Amino acid sequence: MNTPASYFEGQYARAADPWQLARRWYDQRKYGLTVAALPRAHYRRAFEPGCSVGVLSELLAPRCDALLCADRVPSAVGTATRRLAGLPQVTVQHMAVPDEWPAGPFDLVILSELLYYFDSCARAQVLRQSAGSLGDGGHLITVHWNHPVDEHTLTGREVAEEVSALPGLRPLARYDDPDFTLSVHERGAVPGMALSPARAEGLA
Repeated sequence: MNTPASYFEGQYARAADPWQLARRWYDQRKYGLTVAALPRAHYRRAFEPGCSVGVLSELLAPRCDALLCADRVPSAVGTATRRLAGLPQVTVQHMAVPDEWPAGPFDLVILSELLYYFDSCARAQVLRQSAGSLGDGGHLITVHWNHPVDEHTLTGREVAEEVSALPGLRPLARYDDPDFTLSVHERGAVPGMALSPARAEGLA
């Protein structure tokens, strides 16, 4: 990982929610757009590495039969576990990706504010593992900050371009904001599978 673990451990040692994810309108809006961009109303099994304190996880949970959330910082895992304790479909684990990765398949993988902390080799591994963990028709969602930060190796727009270059994925949607870029990709093709929510409901 390009950014050392000590950086994150130091952040969480100073505050339970060091980036104020539960308070800032920027994050509330971004998370709302992320959840709204999910092409399906419901997912069987989802994975969110780098879940931090579980604010996005809490919004994803009603859309999932099972949601696995993970973070490399034990105190973040503890905070997320407490936040999500009333949601029986959610499991929170201490896990450092890409060296640790859960067994798939998943029909949804969410990479939110995560990939730019990795160097190019580790980032490519995370992307390969994410795409490889998806079943046919599964969705990979990426959401990343666009402004320069010392700890970040690239911007959200650059992350979206790397995701678009992955084999076996096709782009479904992309939202470019001055502050962040959100992209939605689908794995493979299932014969007869609807390619959009409108088609799934017989509207197109």
